[in-house]
Amino acid sequence: MPLQFLRHGKIVSVESFAPDMMLLDYLRLQERSVGTKEGCNEGDCGACTVVLGEAQGGKMHYKAVNACILFLGQIHGKELITVEDLAEGGKLHPVQKAMVDLHASQCGFCTPGFVMSLFALGHEHKKITREDVTTAIAGNLCRCTGYRPIIDAGLKACNSLRDKFSADEAKAVAALQALPAADLLVGDDNNFFAAPASTESLATLAAKHPQARIVSGATDVGLWVTKQLRAQKQLIYTGRAADFAAVTETATTVSIGAGATYSGALGSLTKLAPDMGAVINRIGSVQVRNSGTIGGNIANGSPIGDMPPMLMALGATLTLRHGETTRQIPLEDFFIDYGKQDRKPGELVAHIEVPKLKFNQHFKAYKITKRFDQDISAVMGAFLFTLDGERIIDARIAFGGMAATPKRALKTEAALKGKTGAEAMGVKLDDYAPISDMRASAGYRLETAQALLTKALLELQGERNTRVLVA
Repeated sequence: MPLQFLRHGKIVSVESFAPDMMLLDYLRLQERSVGTKEGCNEGDCGACTVVLGEAQGGKMHYKAVNACILFLGQIHGKELITVEDLAEGGKLHPVQKAMVDLHASQCGFCTPGFVMSLFALGHEHKKITREDVTTAIAGNLCRCTGYRPIIDAGLKACNSLRDKFSADEAKAVAALQALPAADLLVGDDNNFFAAPASTESLATLAAKHPQARIVSGATDVGLWVTKQLRAQKQLIYTGRAADFAAVTETATTVSIGAGATYSGALGSLTKLAPDMGAVINRIGSVQVRNSGTIGGNIANGSPIGDMPPMLMALGATLTLRHGETTRQIPLEDFFIDYGKQDRKPGELVAHIEVPKLKFNQHFKAYKITKRFDQDISAVMGAFLFTLDGERIIDARIAFGGMAATPKRALKTEAALKGKTGAEAMGVKLDDYAPISDMRASAGYRLETAQALLTKALLELQGERNTRVLVA
């Protein structure tokens, strides 16, 4: 079956394309829709922002994404909206008009990306605040005019936004729902892009083609193509398998499908631990969080990934799947060495089981970067303390950026057991020998990690006192 998506109100079919063709290249080189710009080509500047629409529950849900690091095949079964689609009959879209009226554009190169980010925000159908606007455009960079008029335009246009897409919502839903629900596979055994429609099909295909690259959000693999020029000849995309992205809760756990995006899992994880939600809101940008997945952040094994230290501290269990066979391991056992994980060829990271906090447990997490938004961690620290009265009876501490893999601080954990919060302040973090690199020196990392332990212990004492008063 060909790649199919909704464009300009009509279904577009693409019979053949290179597996690693980027959506941005398709738009600019094939469709000649050049309003979407190439800036950084790595998902940082937002000039390439487009919007994808999905039909869910009889409604259209629109999300901003970076076209430069999104494979063309990832838009199968979705609606694609670019800046060219907004104006109609010579009349500007409300977001475009607000940008013009409030002088929110100067050279104009970044403007299409800002417009598309604000378009997606306006379709969230909620009261839009200044914080909502600044969050929405945190992944869009402007070097000319500054952000105040852009924020003003967002506030003016995004509240109570009604446009032709709102009016045609039912038609868009019907068109997408009429598309076949079958697996997508374009190409041959040597070169293909596949998008299985279920977890079963996904696991079967991955086992059959163990050499193929598994892709979820492509926020990492996309850069292999655009920056490292590494051709990807066999891609298996997880995003069409809705059950692979499910986030479910029981009384004691949160189960996260590996294909769940940061945006999709944010609500459940914030409810589980507010600090986790605060960190997730600083991972990349809205565009990155709409594409990037929890499982992908684990599977790539990066020593500076933000999710693994938090999930390790919480005692998460990882389920791996090869065909019909599954196995479970503690998450920390998945990371063996730099670039090496406990995952066999053709085996999928399937889902993550995270225990919910008990009343006597306290979780803290901190992301240290050179700038607040859109930056990779220099040090990432996560702490889980279990108390009996004033004493720490168990501690789980994990750091990213301090070793070749995300790693627990086992010696420090042992040293903290049995101590009161005040006594624990004297414990030295002595589990790591970090390296110096472009993000931080080894000395900075060691000093910062120790400071984060101190910060966590101080906040622990404050939280404990608060809970005692409440109880």
